[in-house]
Amino acid sequence: MAVPSLTLAAFICWMSLGNVWGNEKIYSDNITRILDRLLDGYDNRLRPGSGGGVTEVKTDIFVTSFGPVSDVEMEYTMDMFFRQMWVDERLKFEGPIEILRLNNLMVDKIWTPDTFFRNSKKSISHNMTTPNKLFRIMQNGTVLYTMRLTISAECPMSLMDFPMDGHSCPLRFGSYAYTSSEIIFTWRKGPIASVDCPKESMSLLQYDLVGQTLSREIFKSNTGHYSVQVVYFHLQRKLGYYLIQTYIPLIMVVVLSQVSFWINKESVPARTVAGITTVLTMTTLSISARQSLPKVAYATAMDWFIAVCFAFVASALVEFAAVNYFATLQAHRLKKKAARQEKLEVLATGSDDDDTVSSDSSPREGLKRRNHSVSRSEPGDIPHLPIFLQQGSAIPQIPQLAGTSPIDAYARILFPLSFALFNLIYWYIYLVKDTMEKPRVMELD
Repeated sequence: MAVPSLTLAAFICWMSLGNVWGNEKIYSDNITRILDRLLDGYDNRLRPGSGGGVTEVKTDIFVTSFGPVSDVEMEYTMDMFFRQMWVDERLKFEGPIEILRLNNLMVDKIWTPDTFFRNSKKSISHNMTTPNKLFRIMQNGTVLYTMRLTISAECPMSLMDFPMDGHSCPLRFGSYAYTSSEIIFTWRKGPIASVDCPKESMSLLQYDLVGQTLSREIFKSNTGHYSVQVVYFHLQRKLGYYLIQTYIPLIMVVVLSQVSFWINKESVPARTVAGITTVLTMTTLSISARQSLPKVAYATAMDWFIAVCFAFVASALVEFAAVNYFATLQAHRLKKKAARQEKLEVLATGSDDDDTVSSDSSPREGLKRRNHSVSRSEPGDIPHLPIFLQQGSAIPQIPQLAGTSPIDAYARILFPLSFALFNLIYWYIYLVKDTMEKPRVMELD
């Protein structure tokens, strides 16, 4: 009984496999006949509806990665799946399946839109390990064509609000040869959901991708009017890097320059070195801050901040120069006053001696008497010599020059208050201001 049972089971399996193989062969034969019938008499040089209506191409984009964004080159790079869908009446078919899922070899045999990216600098179609293209045909003649692309597109930037700026980087695409009377492009999922940018795919270092705006424009040229689809990617710059690398060091340098107001004005070398060092440091910071930007002809928000900080640092050095200048003038005045006083005392002493000499019998005897009277006087009792000669000093002592200069006293208050007020106004203006560039959109009537 066992042998006949095994034989029967084997026969049933063989029949089943034969049926499956036969069904698969019939299915593949049907698909082959459908494709042969579709391409029979098909001219891929003619667009769908050629000589009649307008061909509508529906598009949508799935962004797999965005960035980097270059401020110097004013361009951005993105990787995406670019999808196009249109209806070709010549590709209608009937059969056991609703969708023909084909590879990229079929693309060259039928008509496809001549879509190109108008503002791209470099475009790459991925071909590893095979061309990254998806091609499907529905029973009603609808064609879905998807490809993976990497686009480097230009992004005109206005950097007047840098580094609190925002930019709307466009991506423009449309037909190269067909005018809007032959081909029009529309958004497949509407003007909101046709461009998908997952947050987990965005890895920008200096920007935040805050959204995108979709629109449709008409490009006018000598050869006609062309339908153009536009996507504006809204990028807001991150401020943290510039706070750490530029703004905080600038503020610290200004604060250090104002510390010199509390140094004694007689310490000329210390205050001079502090002033010159802060000026040179400010110059170095301003040069390094400009290296990451293109050579624009206008001043940015950071340039204004650097300029004001440089003015504060330079003013601190000029303030010490003024303090030293007026202190020197005062010293000269006091020195001249002491010299006049000394001269008057010498003259007064000389007149007394002249009276004494005239009463003597001869000038020689008067001179001897004067020298004798000086030699008999006590060391600390010199009534007729100036104070600075009594103390044995060759330079007049000027106690009035010691202490705080009035200019330093005012600078200690005015400079910090002015710098704090400037920072308050500066940050309020740029943090409240809407710095995002508005996209220039021309809607199609």
